[in-house]
Amino acid sequence: MDLSTAAAALTGGVLIGVAASLLLLLNGRLAGVGGIVAGLLQRPTGEWGWRAAFVGGLLAGGMLMALLSPSAFGPSPASTTVLVVAGAAVGLGARLGRGCTSGHGICGISRLSKRATVATMTFMFTGALVVALMGVLGGAR
Repeated sequence: MDLSTAAAALTGGVLIGVAASLLLLLNGRLAGVGGIVAGLLQRPTGEWGWRAAFVGGLLAGGMLMALLSPSAFGPSPASTTVLVVAGAAVGLGARLGRGCTSGHGICGISRLSKRATVATMTFMFTGALVVALMGVLGGAR
């Protein structure tokens, strides 16, 4: 890893931490993306505006990066069908686990939540297991 990669990772981590902290301090809400999106899909409440702004900011940030540095986004090694099924599985898992990786991993662990720590360890273990199985079943790339 070179210095620019480390600097980019550090900057991204700091921005995520600052954003999550500001949302908690200014709005009293955790930055769990799954819960924020789920709130958008429910009937409109007084919280719809900030949720829409949060998700819009995520999408706008991704689009801006795609414009500024298209090489940062390589082609997916998986088919669209696999991506849709995987996305649905992640969404279902987030609902079953009562939170997503951002809510548990960023906000929960920082609040010393035991449930969030166990959930994050489960996400990480499962992700590593799937990568290992895909390497074995799909052949080493």
